[in-house]
Order: sequence, then C-alpha cells, then structure tokens
Amino acid sequence: MGFPSDLEIAQRAHMNPITAVAARLGIDSDDIELYGRYKAKLPLTLIDDHKASLGRLILVTALSPTPAGEGKTTTSIGLNEGLNKLGKKSVVVLREPSLGPVFGMKGGAAGGGYAQVVPMEDINLHFTGDFAAIEKANNLLSALIDNNLQNRKRSLGIDPRTIAWKRVMDMNDRALRRIVIGLGGTGNGMPREDGFNITPASEVMAILCLARNVEDLKARLANIYVGQTFDRRPIYARDLNAQGAMAILLKDAIKPNLVQTLEGNPAILHGGPFANIAQGVNSVLATQMGLSLGDYVVTEAGFGADLGAEKFFDIKCRAAGLKPRAAVIVATIRALRFHGGSDIKEVNQPSVERVRVGLENLGRHIANIAKFGVKSVVAINNFPTDTPEEIALVQEYCANKGSRAVLAEGFARGGDGMTDLARAVVEVVEKGESRFHPLYELEMSIEGKIETIAREIYRADRVIYGGEAQAALKRIKTLGLEHLPVCMAKTQYSFSDDPKLRNAPEGFKVTVNDIEIAAGAGFVIPILGTIMRMPGLPDVPAAEGMDIDATGVISGLS
Repeated sequence: MGFPSDLEIAQRAHMNPITAVAARLGIDSDDIELYGRYKAKLPLTLIDDHKASLGRLILVTALSPTPAGEGKTTTSIGLNEGLNKLGKKSVVVLREPSLGPVFGMKGGAAGGGYAQVVPMEDINLHFTGDFAAIEKANNLLSALIDNNLQNRKRSLGIDPRTIAWKRVMDMNDRALRRIVIGLGGTGNGMPREDGFNITPASEVMAILCLARNVEDLKARLANIYVGQTFDRRPIYARDLNAQGAMAILLKDAIKPNLVQTLEGNPAILHGGPFANIAQGVNSVLATQMGLSLGDYVVTEAGFGADLGAEKFFDIKCRAAGLKPRAAVIVATIRALRFHGGSDIKEVNQPSVERVRVGLENLGRHIANIAKFGVKSVVAINNFPTDTPEEIALVQEYCANKGSRAVLAEGFARGGDGMTDLARAVVEVVEKGESRFHPLYELEMSIEGKIETIAREIYRADRVIYGGEAQAALKRIKTLGLEHLPVCMAKTQYSFSDDPKLRNAPEGFKVTVNDIEIAAGAGFVIPILGTIMRMPGLPDVPAAEGMDIDATGVISGLS
C-alpha cells in the first residue's frame, strides 16, 4: 500500500473542536466567532502589543525554487508541530490559499503529508469568505470608477486611458487578462480597455495584510491610486469616497482565522498576497495575534528568499515593527540538482556533483539572510530520492557557511520528524544571535532602493530603466511617494530577471520595464521581466480530477 494522499490523510484526521484549540491559547469560547465546529474568527481585541513585542518570530523561506516548489508551508507546519513537541507554546501563522492554483496546476496550500492544517477542504476552498470580501471591495472601486466616467454632473474628469485599477476574480482565467468593457450603447457605460487580475494580486489584498487596525485599513484604502484626470491631476480612491464602503465589505475579513494542525496545535491563517507582485506574506494582524497568544510564531514568505524574505524584512517588518529571531531556509536535494544543471525531468535522479554545483544558490541565500542581521538554519526537506552522500554534502557545506543544516521529515512523520529542526531553531533564538535591520533606508531615492536590492540581493552589476519606468519615476516624485519602500516584481526561478538563468549568477543586468504605484499598500512595484497577474489553466487542470459524492465526500483535491 502506497503513501496516502494529502486529502486522504486530512480526511482521516481527528479534529478537536475549535473552542478547544482556542482554549489552549487562553481564549474563552465567548471571545471567538465560530464558522462551524473547526474554524473561527479571532477579534482584534485579543492582540496585545506589549506581549507581541516579546514573542519569538521565526521566518520560513527557501532557496530559489523549482516549478514544483520546495515545501515551505509543509516545513512551517511541521516546525510548529516540532516546537510544540519540545514543550514550546508555538503558533504557525500562514497565508490562505487561492482558488486559482487549487483548480489549476499547483494545488492547495494547506501543507502536505503529515504536516497539514485542517479542515483541509474548507481551507483550500471558500474558507471563511475572506477572498470573496477582498474581491468585492476591489470590484466596488472599479464600479465607482466607471460610474464616475458615466456621470457628467459629478465627473472628476478621469482620463480613461490612465486608469490603473483592474477588476479581480479568484480563478485562473487567461481570457480575462485584457478585455473591453462598456459596449452596447450609452446606457452601458463608457467603452474602454480593462482587465482582470487574480484576487491575490489585488492591492486590496496587500492593504488588508499590512493594515494595523480598521482606521489604518480605511486610510490605506483611501490612498489607492486610480489614475489621472485629463489635466493630469492624480485621482485616489478617496476622491470617489470609496474607502468607507470598501472597509464595510472587509469588516470580517480583517479578522484572522483560527484553525488547527493535524496534531491539534493552533494555526492562524489570514490573507494571501502573491510574492512576485505583492509582499507575499500573511497579515500583520495575524502575526501580531500569534505573537500575542503564543511564545513562538512560525511564519512563511512566498517563493525564494530573494523575493518573499526580502519583502518580509524590508516591507512587513518595517511597517509592523517586527524583529524576527531566526530564519529557516528550506532546501531540497532535487532543487540543488536543478540549480546544478539537472533538467527538470531529471531532478529525482541522484547526483552528488550536481548538488555540489547547485549549493552556490543555497549559499547565496544564507549570505543574503545574514545581510538583514538574521541567523539562519537550513531545513533539508526530505524526499525518498535523496541519498546519504548528498545530504552529508549539504550539511558540510552549510556548516562551512555558518549555518546548520538539519534533515526535515515533517511530510512523512509529522512533528516527530521535525524535533531536530525545532531544537536547532530554539538554540538560535535562545542564543540571541539575530540583530534584525532592514537592507535600506526609506530616505533613499526609489532608484537607490532598487539598485541596493539588485546589487546586494540579486548580485546584478547594473540596472537599466525602460522608457515607461523612467516616466513612472518622474510621476512618483511628482506625487511625493519617493519615501515608500519598493516591492520588486520578478521571476521566482532566478536571482536575475531571466527565469532560465539558474544557480547563483553574477555580473548580469536587470531591466526595470515599469514601476507601478501601490500607494494604499504603501509601496511601489518595479516590474522586472514579465509578471503574470491572471494565470491561465494548464492543458489538464487539476479541476478535471476533482469530484464530490452524494454524501459530500470530496476527491481529487490536493
């Protein structure tokens, strides 16, 4: 009999009532908002800023990933199980999955094997409706924009050609990337080009995940940059009086969600911004909630450390005053083979030499994390095709780089397979080896921030700005937004802006094609290469293998 699927493991799990999970955190059942027996909303009144400042925050990131991913969520959940087995009061705080990848190619985002959060089906599907609320708030602003174009008496004079705001939907649908709206006569609005992004790419998602409270949420929503008038005056969401109604739609979505791991330990899920176009981390409020309720908090940042971790440190930690105590860099032997020259179809074939070459990618991520003053531990996410020789090589290499590498077997063994990693992390935390600081100062110019990241994190030797990027730099300066941090948008598969340039390249150039303004979220987005905001479905979507029977049992979900 083979290893059971993620869904089979989740469906066999014994779940505790969510009131019992809350009680483990010292929360009375009257203080949570129930969504059935196994899910609950946590009111913001449970956040204790003083206690949160004392908590031990651990970031889980990764080396540059293969298309299959390296298992950061699985490792995060497994590490939380391991810490609890050591007697630590630990909470894992994660992002919520998007329906697009669930029905597309990547699958769900509730962990894997025996390191999962449950109820897995609910988490991967509609969950508590947060994504739907974000979608509606986003699209309300779109409707207000188009209504203003139609309304001559109250027109703001918006130039439709400059509108930067798009509608969103939480599904992969390439046909909606570029569309024309308002056809069918004057009663149906003004014809113009528009398009859809996927919900995790919405600025509303980024805003929700950076907001400190409801007032901050409204202020950020008000600051959303919409476009310009015909006489080039900037238009923001506040000019359309949109922020109050948008906030109403988000009144429940702003509250973090409490669920549990397979071993009954607390897990908080909230938000889900993409890591290539936004900050790629869960909400500030969820992290503060975890730090208020537990002694240790394990959280994750999307894609490799050059994307998710850099944004976690430079954007989220700066905005929320967070000071991470340690970082875990997830590495797989198969990814090291890939960076060492293996074709994607050959990554499960052992090769000590290819691992040796690919270790340069991991070494660069270790060095980069250290640039933020954070001590790292490497988690070797174990696969059956790994050989003892390859594992030993990774451990020896990391030791020479000043970072301990520990075998992580959470997928196959749950918390029992993660206690060694948990001990290594606790050792780093208790020694107080981390002294966190951002990479750059906000007083630097936008170009200075971009070039600092490109030079220090990517190892590029020059940055080239395209025509649209140069125009955007002037616009940012005119709008008085030069003080904002930068949220770099580039491929996750390479340190460069070329996804085919693997391992640890040096001396290359990166090209900034454009710079988008996300004034509500509080950052600007330099676009390096081609970034997809509305994915398409693969030739054989995962949705085709899913079903539900007459008793409500789901099959095919991963």
